[in-house]
Amino acid sequence: MNIQPPFTAPDRTQEASSETGAHVVIIGGGVAGLSAAWYVQREVARRSPPLHYSVLEAADRWGGKIRSERVEDIGGAPILLEAGPDAFLTRKPWALDLAHELGLDDHLLFIRSQNLRTYTLLRGRLAPLPEGWSLLAPTHWKPLLTSPVFSLRGKARICLEPFIPPRHSDEDESLAQFVRRRLGVEALDRIAEPLMAGVYNAPADQQSLRATFPQFAALERDYGSVIRGLRATSRERDTKSVAPFVSFDAGTELLVERLVARLDGDLRLRSEVVSVAPDAGGAFDVALRDGGRLRADAVVMSTPAPITAGIMRGAAPDGADLLMGIGYTGIGSLYLGYRRHDIPHALEGAGVVIPSSEGRRIDGMTWVSSKWPTRAPKDVALLRVFFGGPATRQALELDDAALVALVRAELSTILGIQAPPLFHRVFRWQEAYPQYTVGHLKRVEAIERALPAGVYVAGSSYHGVGVPDCVWQGQEAARRVIAALAPLTHASAQRKIDAEEGRSA
Repeated sequence: MNIQPPFTAPDRTQEASSETGAHVVIIGGGVAGLSAAWYVQREVARRSPPLHYSVLEAADRWGGKIRSERVEDIGGAPILLEAGPDAFLTRKPWALDLAHELGLDDHLLFIRSQNLRTYTLLRGRLAPLPEGWSLLAPTHWKPLLTSPVFSLRGKARICLEPFIPPRHSDEDESLAQFVRRRLGVEALDRIAEPLMAGVYNAPADQQSLRATFPQFAALERDYGSVIRGLRATSRERDTKSVAPFVSFDAGTELLVERLVARLDGDLRLRSEVVSVAPDAGGAFDVALRDGGRLRADAVVMSTPAPITAGIMRGAAPDGADLLMGIGYTGIGSLYLGYRRHDIPHALEGAGVVIPSSEGRRIDGMTWVSSKWPTRAPKDVALLRVFFGGPATRQALELDDAALVALVRAELSTILGIQAPPLFHRVFRWQEAYPQYTVGHLKRVEAIERALPAGVYVAGSSYHGVGVPDCVWQGQEAARRVIAALAPLTHASAQRKIDAEEGRSA
């Protein structure tokens, strides 16, 4: 098996600190930081202020958890693996908008609706989610009433949801509290917990509803019922007929590759920042591990919250304490490739979510070659199995051999697979997934107040973990930077004009 390494771009280091005009330092080269750089650059080009930027990344590659690899020599076309996200939501438009701006339209790969059928594990057997089920609740009654996923009591409880009075409070609550209150215990246990808490890799009774799925609180507020709201908004979505997920033909890392190629600022890999401190002139001194220093008029911190806390400890101790209050946990996935005829199950759909009540040792799986048919040759079935969630944390500590043995045993039970895989590939992200606990948004507001003026945060620690969320946060940070530096750049531009006029006179 030949695994092609992910994309790594060279540095484009410039003597940014010696340039005149305002200087923005962006710390962290994941999608949030790169997006912030892109939107700063775009605004500079549009308004032509004397402003330049640097992006500093401690690692030796760009993109953070966005990472695509190719497996060769299995037969036929290469097999594409994603270490992190394999797609992004179109309902949140920012990543798709960025792809359009970067000229990636010819590389977009939309998932077909028939490839999105999802199963849940119920007493050891696969049961399809009811047709029209929208994360939390049904949009059609008949598929719910005929579904094997719920008991008669569970179905009756869900059907009562439109008659339950809405909660009149703006206070946050957990995902589990919300689902139990609106739809009952079975809806939480059999679908909402593995599907929605699984997205955020968090216990449902700790996960903040307003920070992770605020649309459901909004449906209750606006329609008095989640089901009534979903049915009304699903009709609106049907008229738009936009595929819910999109990726790229060469993998999600194509977005990073194109971003880096289009950025013309000072880009530095292997540049670890150790501190950011205000200087006597009202700017910031950015100190690097290698002894280098940069002066910045504004700083965008797009590193994970604990790293940001360490960098800002000296300048904002209260902010650093709040940042450390955002917990992190690990997550992992194991890819396995099989000859298609070695898998008894039809694999018709996107994959399986597994309730913690089933007591399995994995969190779920994606049938990658069914969800994205171009990701593997036609005679190869590519599975991605997830582990490290709240009920399977211990799997993260297993070595590769023990992990593969565990997963193969689970696949034998769930899908009847007895054959050995053609190959496997493990991805582990230790302490890399932020936990949005109840009250998360208030904590983020407090963090932003506690940081010095001119320092902004963006990234998965704050307002969403998905690619579109991080793109939006980078865009928002850039907007705030441009607005804050407008007087400074205007003054610098005026000085340049005055100097030129003086020379011409």
